[in-house]
Amino acid sequence: MPAAAAPMISSVQKLVLYETRARYFLVGSNPAETKYRVLKIDRTEPKDLVVIDDKHVYTQQEVRELLGRLDLGNRTKIGQKGSSGLSRAVSAFGVVGFVRFLEGYYIVLITKRRKMADIGGHAIYKIEDTNMIYIPNDSVRVTHPDEARYLRIFQNVDLSSNFYFSYSYDLSHSLQYNLTVLRMPLETLKTETTQTRQESFDIFEDEGLSTQGGSGVFGICSKPYEKYVWNGRLLEAVKNTVHPDWLLYIIHGFCGQSKLLIYGRPIYVTLIARRSSKFAGTRFLKRGANCEGDVANEVETEQILYDASVMSFSAGSYSSYVQVRGSVPLYWSQDISTMMPKPPITLDQADPFAHVAALHFDQMLQRFGSPIIILNLVKEREKRKHERILSEELVAAVTYLNQFLPPEHAIIYIPWDMAKYTKSKLCNVLDRLNVIAESVVKKTGFFVNRPDSYCSILRPDEKWNELGGCVVSTGRLQTGVLRTNCVDCLDRTNTAQFMVGKCALAYQLYSLGLIDKPNLQFDTDAVRLFEELYEDHGDTLSLQYGGSQLVHRVKTYRKIAPWTQHSKDIMQTLSRYYSNAFSDADRQDSINLFLGVFKPTEGKPHLWELPTDFYLHHKNTLSLSQTRRSYTYWWTTGVLKHLPLPFDEVTCAENRRKLTVKKFHKYEEEIDIHNEFFRPYELSSFDETFCLAMTNSTRDFMPKNVGIDPSPFTVRKPDETGKSVLGNKSNREETVLQRKTAASAPPPPSEEAVSSSSEDDSGTDKEDEGPVSQRSTPVKVTDTGDNTKITENVVQSTKDVYGVNLSDGPSEDDLTIYTRFVQLGQSQHKHDKSSQQFCSKHHLDRVINLIPISSFSQDNIYEVQPPRVDRKSIEIFHAHIQAGGGNMQPLGKDDFLMYREYIRNRYM
Repeated sequence: MPAAAAPMISSVQKLVLYETRARYFLVGSNPAETKYRVLKIDRTEPKDLVVIDDKHVYTQQEVRELLGRLDLGNRTKIGQKGSSGLSRAVSAFGVVGFVRFLEGYYIVLITKRRKMADIGGHAIYKIEDTNMIYIPNDSVRVTHPDEARYLRIFQNVDLSSNFYFSYSYDLSHSLQYNLTVLRMPLETLKTETTQTRQESFDIFEDEGLSTQGGSGVFGICSKPYEKYVWNGRLLEAVKNTVHPDWLLYIIHGFCGQSKLLIYGRPIYVTLIARRSSKFAGTRFLKRGANCEGDVANEVETEQILYDASVMSFSAGSYSSYVQVRGSVPLYWSQDISTMMPKPPITLDQADPFAHVAALHFDQMLQRFGSPIIILNLVKEREKRKHERILSEELVAAVTYLNQFLPPEHAIIYIPWDMAKYTKSKLCNVLDRLNVIAESVVKKTGFFVNRPDSYCSILRPDEKWNELGGCVVSTGRLQTGVLRTNCVDCLDRTNTAQFMVGKCALAYQLYSLGLIDKPNLQFDTDAVRLFEELYEDHGDTLSLQYGGSQLVHRVKTYRKIAPWTQHSKDIMQTLSRYYSNAFSDADRQDSINLFLGVFKPTEGKPHLWELPTDFYLHHKNTLSLSQTRRSYTYWWTTGVLKHLPLPFDEVTCAENRRKLTVKKFHKYEEEIDIHNEFFRPYELSSFDETFCLAMTNSTRDFMPKNVGIDPSPFTVRKPDETGKSVLGNKSNREETVLQRKTAASAPPPPSEEAVSSSSEDDSGTDKEDEGPVSQRSTPVKVTDTGDNTKITENVVQSTKDVYGVNLSDGPSEDDLTIYTRFVQLGQSQHKHDKSSQQFCSKHHLDRVINLIPISSFSQDNIYEVQPPRVDRKSIEIFHAHIQAGGGNMQPLGKDDFLMYREYIRNRYM
């Protein structure tokens, strides 16, 4: 039975831009190249953008005829074959948007992509390269002297660095939201389909629908969450004029995926970080919050866990957990003109009624529900008051806002001076963080799309019964979120988020029936894999905001980092200081221009002439708001009524208006994720598949010794890891390359040459596990000591090779069992021979009758008779062999009927 709803897949995934003197023609097609759409872009307008979309779906033959007519009609002389009137400009995979500075418009196209993750068959791609093409023709171009400078500033935002998109999965929303939308009641979907059909002018909207109502599937496309979309302003010019399939929304942040193999069962662990496009910028230039409640360095991190053996959203097992980081929601800043490593913190405006904090937490209540938990990691005790200024103001703001909220939905505030605990030799930082993580996950719960397994109901765990969140018939929902902050929201915040994520990962594995208790320990393959994923995540976010990779990592707080880590920390600190002092201003200008915060206008000051961008991000400084929010009822109307559930996920008229619902045939490509994932019409190489390239717990973390417990939940010794046996530099570089494939942030350059204490390689291990050419290095005869040492290393004991000591003889019980087994086999063999010569009943009574319990008619220690294969199967096998040699069998009537049904469902 088909699913009630499925996410809609964009039918524009391959693009070709054709050029004439007066027009650009952008031809987009689906991956199978069976359906095409065409955009016509005018090149005769010097400063205006004219884009025409006929919203017609073409076949391949129709597109060829159209391009042929355009080529013929645009030649300089009729019948001329030498010069083409239509030339192919560029091939692409998506449109980032259109942008204009002081001259005409540019179109930004994605020319290279790389698959980074897969969620239920929905591919997530990273932008590898883009192309910016100027639209107006040279004959109508009006040049401006400052155009080139604006173009350089715009291109300083490197779109090939950590920008992601998907054709079928909404990356701006969480997995919980996307799956909740797919499980809307059928009555609601039918109503939305009727409304959409009345409002739409696309005559091909219901193409392929049969008159039978039972075979239809509802396709759903949700409106993206604008805060995490980075090309929203670039698509504004064409948003209301082109078909939605042309609109490709991109996010900025991090995306990494690794494979956790549990005795061969593939579990994909995915980490997605969405960086906010509101009040975005660099470290010292963007602090606190703006007048709309958007905070600096706000990142939503989601960890997704699912069983990759079943990829369907409706039939598979999926789980996710979301947490947030962001600057302290107050009006504060740091003056970087003093050239100090830690500039003084100043509060820019007095906010006695916590107006900015109220706007910020109102956004969080709408998106995540309650409770909102604040984990504040800034310093509490200082000789000179510095970070404590923020703590005191934040406490006052939370206290003020909580007095108007119901007690059960109050904001929870947890202050913890992480720096003080780190310096103390008596306190273990991660143990204390683990206690905080347990209490947080118990309050918020997590999302899982399946009900509790029967084994957990029979043998419930104590911690499982105390778990919060919302339990529904289809599983569990996360209600509320943890919001972590320090001053920069980089090093301390990343370690705290890792510990909370590790705790949530244990609950997620337990809910899917993969472990018997919701608890994970350090130095297991699963936690090492998750830690590497989180460090790549932290390095990437730190580079984007602070200009360097993480200074303090999880190993630093565990106090197991090697002595070489201190020199790395110093270099990262210097790199961060240099970036903040010399390059952050240029990066901030680029971000302001890319996001449309600043729009170049003729006759007004240029971007580089502004003394500050404060007025660009704080709109209330330029115009007074006509409406004033209440100081007591500071939340949006309707939010409180649905708590603890988030308002954005409640089925109501306001949220339904954010959805586009259409009805498709169950075989339509727009909702067929199986066809989208496997691409049966494309020639693919097995060695190049994404699942082989991602980080693998068995290949990269499990020890290579035979006899080791293969479970990824077994605690290993520091030197027992798959990465510690890498012998030479080339193997190490391969591992780093695999790591880059699984996560976009590369490791620090020094990590390739220096291993940590948990990945320590002794000289003996390197010699033992290295290539054959290294092991067979000739040794002098006189060097007896070295010879003996090498022999001892090469010749391993049977215990190491086979897992058991073969020198010990079998026990007496084992010998007795084996003797009985041999006697039974001999008796059966005697019976088989005697039955051919004697058929007397007297002889048969003295023999033990052994009845075969398998499908083999005769099965003993001497001979095996395989089961017989029926004639039809043999004929099919012979036909398959002959087809491989090129001898095709004639098609039967059933074959023709099946092929005709396939063609009708796919193309008619």
